[in-house]
Amino acid sequence: MPNITITIYGSEQICASCVGAPSSKDTYEWLQAAIGRKYASEGVQYNYIDINKPQTDAIHQAYVEQIIKEDLFYPIIWVNDKIVAEGIPSLKPIYQALDQLGLEIKEA
Repeated sequence: MPNITITIYGSEQICASCVGAPSSKDTYEWLQAAIGRKYASEGVQYNYIDINKPQTDAIHQAYVEQIIKEDLFYPIIWVNDKIVAEGIPSLKPIYQALDQLGLEIKEA
């Protein structure tokens, strides 16, 4: 079983360019449900990083600073060490990343 970490960087405030989109926190919850319906998701860990709060992890803090400095669209979704979605996410590239990592699809 692969160890997979899905990290969602976002904010309670919706991205200015993403008006009408769900919040980053809603996306975090939606993503867990969507992945849980398709995959046997033991071994998958989810992290939500609020870009408006100080981070204790130096890697997260550096990326939060980059998001703010470069005015990136959020939420930004990472699967392990790869960005798979920015702004309003689509499930297709997220599922592709999970498939490439060998996450098992649930039996029907």
